[in-house]
Amino acid sequence: MSSLSSISPMKLARLIGRPDCPVLIDVQTDDDFAADPRLIPGAVRRPFATVSEWAAEFTARPVVVICQKGLKISAGVAAWLRHSGIAAESLEGGALAWAGEGLPMIPAAKVPPRDECGRTVWVTRARPKIDRIACPWLIRRFVDPAAVFLFVPPSDVVGVAERFNATPFDIDRPDIFWSHRGDRCTFDVMVEEFCLATEPLLHLATIVRGADTARLGLAPEAPGLLAASLGLSRMYADDLDQLEAGMILYDAFYRWCRDATDETHNWPSTKPAGH
Repeated sequence: MSSLSSISPMKLARLIGRPDCPVLIDVQTDDDFAADPRLIPGAVRRPFATVSEWAAEFTARPVVVICQKGLKISAGVAAWLRHSGIAAESLEGGALAWAGEGLPMIPAAKVPPRDECGRTVWVTRARPKIDRIACPWLIRRFVDPAAVFLFVPPSDVVGVAERFNATPFDIDRPDIFWSHRGDRCTFDVMVEEFCLATEPLLHLATIVRGADTARLGLAPEAPGLLAASLGLSRMYADDLDQLEAGMILYDAFYRWCRDATDETHNWPSTKPAGH
């Protein structure tokens, strides 16, 4: 049972992917992390010994601290954060308990290098519709909540990536890692490469693929996603404004895939019997 200052892996798993998910801070020692260099989705690495120096970065939201076994290191860092006025818990059992439950973990080697502010930076074509909104949603909810997205003219994507140390995605070039592969769209590729192939995300990936590749028969929900996406693209002239609106759209689709696929809604009949 979790204490008042810790959270269980299964309870945390229900929060990951939601916009109100706590900030996740991995404070494992370098040796412990090297033994299993994977991150709980959305976690950022910080050195436990310098918590007094970086605590101020995390004042806006509650925090869950992760060490290897959920003992003294995460307990100490969480206590220091609480001393700094931050609502903080440690992950019960640490990264080992999380992995033991078979919950998804992201290979650290697949996460692009971060900038001087600790953010991953991504670049893609301007005027996004489906894949170029779905992928940023996946990244911000499961890989890097602080990720930066640059939308530029198609001919400038590679040049901007080189000059600004950004990672290009969803570009029709064979040398771009994060892009369509065969009949799969970039969202499919990210779900696979980041080891996020949970049932809800695979379901969502099918819907995204159907809407993004004009195969609307892949999922009954694909036409609805296409319609909503095209509508958003006409409502917003600014790509970043459209992304923020699209985040809510994909939050809703994800929660439906995770929690509500069996729920139906029928308008109640108020007609008297026999009419």
